Amino acid sequence: MIANLIRWSIANRFLVVLATLALAIAGALAVRSTPVDALPDLSDVQVVVRTSYPGQAPQIVEDQVTYPLTTTMLSVPGARTVRGYSFFGDSFVYIIFEDGTDLYWARSRVLEYLDQVQGRLPATARSSLGPDATGVGWVFQYALVDRSGRHDLGQLRSIQDWLLQFELKSVPGVAEVASIGGMVRQYQIVLDPERMAAYGVSQQRVADAVSAANGEAGGAVVEIGEAEHMVRASGYLRTLEDFDAIPLGVGATGAPVRLGDVAWVQIGPEMRRGVAELNGEGEVAGGVVIIRAGENAREVIAAVRARLTELERSLPKGVEVVTTYDRSHLIDRAIENLTHKLAEEFIVVALVCALFLLHLRSAMVAVVTLPLGVLAAFLVMRVQGVDANIMSLAGIAIAIGAMVDAAIVMIENAHKKLEHWRDDHGGEMPKGDDHWRVITQASIEVGPALFFSLLIITLSFLPVFTLQAQEGRLFAPLAFTKTYAMAASAALAVTLTPVLMGFWIRGKIPSEDANPVNRFLAGLYQPAIDFTLSKPRLIIAMALVVFATTAWPLTRLGGEFMPMMDEGDLLYMPTALPGLSAAEASELLQQTDRMIRTVPEVGSVFGKAGRAETATDPAPLEMFETTIRLRPRSAWRPGMTPERIIEELDRAVRVPGLTNVWVPPIRNRIDMLATGVKSPIGVKVSGPDLASIDAAARAIERAARGVPNVSSSVAERIAGGRYVNVDIDRFAAARYGLNVGDIQAVVSGAIGGETIGQVVDGRARYPINLRYPREVRDTPERLIALPIVTEQGLRLTLGEVARVAIADGPAMIRSENGRLSAFVYIDVRGRDLASVVGDLRNTIARDVALPAGVSVAYSGQFEYLARAAERLTIVGPVTIIIIFLLLYLTFRRFDEAAIVMASLPFALTGGIWLVYLLGYDFSVAVAVGFIALAGLAAEFGVVMLMYLRKAIEERERRGEALTPPLIAEAVREGALLRLRPKAMTVAVIMAGLLPILWTGGAGAEVMRRIAAPLVGGMLSAPLLSLFVIPAAYLMIRRRGLAEADAAQPDQRIAQPAGEPS
Repeated sequence: MIANLIRWSIANRFLVVLATLALAIAGALAVRSTPVDALPDLSDVQVVVRTSYPGQAPQIVEDQVTYPLTTTMLSVPGARTVRGYSFFGDSFVYIIFEDGTDLYWARSRVLEYLDQVQGRLPATARSSLGPDATGVGWVFQYALVDRSGRHDLGQLRSIQDWLLQFELKSVPGVAEVASIGGMVRQYQIVLDPERMAAYGVSQQRVADAVSAANGEAGGAVVEIGEAEHMVRASGYLRTLEDFDAIPLGVGATGAPVRLGDVAWVQIGPEMRRGVAELNGEGEVAGGVVIIRAGENAREVIAAVRARLTELERSLPKGVEVVTTYDRSHLIDRAIENLTHKLAEEFIVVALVCALFLLHLRSAMVAVVTLPLGVLAAFLVMRVQGVDANIMSLAGIAIAIGAMVDAAIVMIENAHKKLEHWRDDHGGEMPKGDDHWRVITQASIEVGPALFFSLLIITLSFLPVFTLQAQEGRLFAPLAFTKTYAMAASAALAVTLTPVLMGFWIRGKIPSEDANPVNRFLAGLYQPAIDFTLSKPRLIIAMALVVFATTAWPLTRLGGEFMPMMDEGDLLYMPTALPGLSAAEASELLQQTDRMIRTVPEVGSVFGKAGRAETATDPAPLEMFETTIRLRPRSAWRPGMTPERIIEELDRAVRVPGLTNVWVPPIRNRIDMLATGVKSPIGVKVSGPDLASIDAAARAIERAARGVPNVSSSVAERIAGGRYVNVDIDRFAAARYGLNVGDIQAVVSGAIGGETIGQVVDGRARYPINLRYPREVRDTPERLIALPIVTEQGLRLTLGEVARVAIADGPAMIRSENGRLSAFVYIDVRGRDLASVVGDLRNTIARDVALPAGVSVAYSGQFEYLARAAERLTIVGPVTIIIIFLLLYLTFRRFDEAAIVMASLPFALTGGIWLVYLLGYDFSVAVAVGFIALAGLAAEFGVVMLMYLRKAIEERERRGEALTPPLIAEAVREGALLRLRPKAMTVAVIMAGLLPILWTGGAGAEVMRRIAAPLVGGMLSAPLLSLFVIPAAYLMIRRRGLAEADAAQPDQRIAQPAGEPS
């Protein structure tokens, strides 16, 4: 079939050329329109339900909001995990769906179930879905700064909320713009309990009066002078004087009682759950731009920057927007780095082909087919929706060697056929139809085997396609693009390559011996292959010994999921002890930011304590997220690396009570939303109650600190919150005609502050808050003496109807699938994750006695590594069986297929040793490199066997009887014929991969670990192909000949190569 396709392509060569031009144009258009990002989107399909329940403690939020929501959402179709967080005043429920679930289908299902549970939630609780974004949606952050001092934090926050937020939301692709920091302006009605008692005014009457005094109404229309006039009654509260004039009733003397008689009204800040700070210089307001799932990150960021530039003219004088995080810089660096590597590989292909063939037009065949294969891969990527990112471009980079190998073998074989024609026809080259016949014959000889070898390389990546969850999403783009590139290369090898060879391989073709490089390599190889064929058993024994040496590095390789990628920015994520106030958080944030700024490589520092106004940020006030933008590498001190910068930052930032954690921003956000863990290793402790969970988590924290190379171990302080408990005495309250709800209304309103409306100021909306003055509610003693005025005018204190006491309680409550849980965050330095987790398991099992009902699970990046290893263990053997069947279909001989399969471990030897010598741990990236190497080694073996079989078949066609010396001579000739294309392929692959292995740049950490096994394997796989396979092939052919002689002692009949021995 493949031979017929080659004949058809040559017969219809102009049609093939036209199709190639169409492919080039379509591919170029796909390259221009393919979305670009730094990393694949690794986040799960998830829907976030955020419920605001103002003023309520975490335990109340858990019992009344989070628990009903999480237990209901467990029934949502396709939901894999339901994770709940209860904070002060807010509930977050994350519903994580199975891979492949459509995001908008998931959102609609969650809305259905949210509607079912809404009636069970408190009346003042307000639920909403988070944005249709993913875990990597935080692509741009900015701060609003006024260096002139004309605008306070409240005014800056108003500019953010009512100008920038709306404008940026209208940018295509933006899902949400979340505000951070600053002060939300609030109209505060501060009640005077003494005056309220004197006038007999209750708190509820004040709230009702304010609501009645703040509104507008319409009166339809009236006709005046044959024209309609619309009637409106305006009554919005606008000034503080409007508030003072609100009537509350009539006093005992008949004089009206106004709000100004029992309270004073002021403008102040709303209670904050988030603080932002810039460069250690003081608080600022800011915003986070979150893009919609599936959007082109670079285009959206460019549009956001353009809109901010336009809006600068609308900002008040002195106010400026400072960019604090911009992912497009990482995207540009990563894509530029890899595209340069691809361009270098293209140039190397041309130089290597020209060097070995000494024929520029022959080199152009490989040079042209290579970018066409890449363009075809981009075309399919665009249709499928795969982004151009580090991993997808890496797939093309590691495929180039195998892609060009097919063209090299076909070009080299065409050269040989043309040389033979010239030798047989008195030095004349074929012309016209003869030329095309020679090209056709050369292509058909090697084309089918090459096609199947490329198919084997493609199938070798089957294990990568079966990876699940994060590891699957990370490496699927690489596997897809490599597969597309290989498939395109296979198709071009049997269609376009023969046509281009017919057009361009003309004129004077230098003989192989005329090239000094070829003569030098042949001079080295001839005595070596002669020795190999004279001592084949010794060669195989030596190969076994060399392979056995890999036992040493294999037992010393550590394990990690992925190396920490240099994103160009860092995130400082310490966790303070619970109960931190907003003022103290601001002070700590400013202090740590100043310390970070002392490191010269730091460009800017944007600190955030608590959460932004978005459902994608479930952070308590004691959690800090400081975004550190580093200067360009050209401005770094000599010898500085990202690792050394982290070490220096660790020494510079020393604050009692804060445990340092330094992570890349994208990686951290993905991990936080996927597992809830912000460190490389997380120990999840689940149990029936908070007390037992807290005791177990603290014990694990202490035990983990004794594990070697654990740099920090911090358990969530579940019971670290501080509570003022108001225990209502029902009987005492009943004596005053008060119910429990009446007392609770005073506690939540007068003490906590009750939002009773909003002031409309143009397009802005500001809340109205009602509460008692601070001086009557800021200590337990004053709370006991807190005055209460009933509707009947009775005056009593809170202490007469309730007991007030300080107690400890949960600062935050976490649950997973309805079960209470907490995390112990463990950071590691200078050692692989797998070894640390192994020691950690042993330490916890030995030293920690878990309470009844408490269970422990390990999460974080180690979880991904373990899952990937388990999947590869299952799928790997299945893939090997499939490849063996393909090899058998190619050769129709069991023994020849077995030679290729048995030789693969020898090919991996060099890769194993190089990974060990470079100090890399075994990771999924390293595994992908070994899978790519195995495919290449199989292709090397297939092509070598093809040359060896062809040499023997040539002698059989000449009627020569096969004898052991003749077989050895044929194997020697076939191996020598394979030398030049093998040297060209290895040179191309090595020259292409060495720059990736030794140079830096964005994404280099991942690329180096993929390239290391390939580079090491290029040292062992060619030796295997050139020595071990010929030796093994010689042995099986001699054995087959001996068996045939033994079966027919009177006749020496050569066995045809296509039949089983």
